[in-house]
Amino acid sequence: MAKQVQSPVAVLMGSDSDLPTMESCIKQLQAFGIDPIVRVLSAHRTPAAACEFAANAADNGVKVIIAAAGMAAHLAGAM
Repeated sequence: MAKQVQSPVAVLMGSDSDLPTMESCIKQLQAFGIDPIVRVLSAHRTPAAACEFAANAADNGVKVIIAAAGMAAHLAGAM
C-alpha cells in the first residue's frame, strides 16, 4: 500500500452512535490546529478494517490514536 501522509491524530469510534460523544474531542483537536482522521471501526463488526488501520497508522503519519466505544473498550485494546 502506498504511503498516505495524513493527520498525526486519529479519532476512532466503535459506532457512529459514538460520534456525539466524541464531537467535543474532535472540536478541541481542531481548536489546537489539528484536523484529525475520524473513523468508525469496530473490533467486533469490522476487525479486519480495524487491524489494517492499526497496522498502517504509523506508516501513514499517525502518532496518536484516540479510540472510544460506548458499551465496551475492545476497540482501544485492538489498536
